[in-house]
Amino acid sequence: MRIGLLGTGPWAQAAYAPALAGHPGVEFAGVWGRRPEAAKALAGQYGVPAYDDVDALLADVDAVAVALPPSVQPELAVRAARAGRHLLLDKPLAVSVAEGRDVVAAVERAGVASVVFFTARFQKEPEAWIEEQAAAAGWFTARAQWLGAVFTSDSPFAASPWRREKGALWDVGPHALSVLLPVLGDVRQVVAAAHGPADTVHLVLDHATGASSTLTLSLTAPPAAAGADVELRGEAGVALMPGSSEGAVPALSRATDALLTAARTGRPQACDAAFGLRVTEILASAEARLAENRD
Repeated sequence: MRIGLLGTGPWAQAAYAPALAGHPGVEFAGVWGRRPEAAKALAGQYGVPAYDDVDALLADVDAVAVALPPSVQPELAVRAARAGRHLLLDKPLAVSVAEGRDVVAAVERAGVASVVFFTARFQKEPEAWIEEQAAAAGWFTARAQWLGAVFTSDSPFAASPWRREKGALWDVGPHALSVLLPVLGDVRQVVAAAHGPADTVHLVLDHATGASSTLTLSLTAPPAAAGADVELRGEAGVALMPGSSEGAVPALSRATDALLTAARTGRPQACDAAFGLRVTEILASAEARLAENRD
């Protein structure tokens, strides 16, 4: 499968480009970016073409990987799907429910495969743990903390305009939900939402299984306090999500495997655009609840 990359920022450089270039089952076919000079620089590192015109890239590939802000991703994902291209997308799928629905509708109409890269869902140890806990019944409650130090360190993502605008809810909230939903079921209601320091938010969720969960999300944690933890409690006792022994590139390689499988079999992948839309819907509900409390 020939895959083109849309995006040239830090995430495209650190994860997407090396994952595509190193994957034995795909051909890294080229790069398009909103800044042509950045596209040429990134493409040059891997000896692939740089495209000034996104439609020219779409004409030359079977699929696209999108490493762009969530305000930009939906329009290009729709465009690619309409061209019959499979989609490897990043989280969050979109920051508006309407745009997320547009992507899902385009995917369904075109009959293309889609995978949204929720990192923990494609990392070896967390993925196995999630599957194990999803097979167990009787979970009572869960606690998830996703604490980043993006704005309190020299992170390359600190200058990201969309992260500064939307904060932890939309950046790390998708990660937490991607772990909790397959285990505790869909979210019936955002019961409570409150602001903490800076962009920190606290959520209480009611799940379809009857379980509840609490989430603490931040991009402004002190570096020494940063990290991700998920704890489940129920009839089986207490289960803690293990850390991962690998970084984003191997996980993204597995997400690419998942896209190849979905394209070959025609069977939807668990983290497809429809799942990405559901995450967007929950985050939008949480955002509305936070706005009510602020007023």
